Amino acid sequence: MKIEKVDKSYFEDIAQLFDLYRQFYGQEPNLSGSRAFIEERINCSDSVIFLAIDHQDKLLGFVQLYPSFSSVAMKRMWYLNDLFVAEPARKKGVGKALLQHVKRYALETNALTVKLATAVDNETARKLYISEGYSKITAFEHFTQKVEQA
Repeated sequence: MKIEKVDKSYFEDIAQLFDLYRQFYGQEPNLSGSRAFIEERINCSDSVIFLAIDHQDKLLGFVQLYPSFSSVAMKRMWYLNDLFVAEPARKKGVGKALLQHVKRYALETNALTVKLATAVDNETARKLYISEGYSKITAFEHFTQKVEQA
């Protein structure tokens, strides 16, 4: 297995995997929308995406990072927003390999932390994150406000 950073040559392939990821979270299929979203993120340097690819060039999974910063520490942080492993590749170490790659990338980019969130009922993901050294943050309460366009 190799892990590659997504560039324009991967747009069509990553769009299919990204659309499956969205469907996993209950969204309707939207391949063209998925492709447009990924293309915009990469073209605008809004995110960094890494793909796990097998020896036959089949896509196994992906991880998407969004940049953030700590004003207090004056350092970069990465927000791991999306991690997805295709159904046939699950339980084969793909998620672990992607997380390890993210850690190396965070070190290369001088990041302070990698943050992520997961559903409270996603026990498989929680176990994976803990096994890879992630810990639950209890010192802060995080809030969100949904903003809808008029």
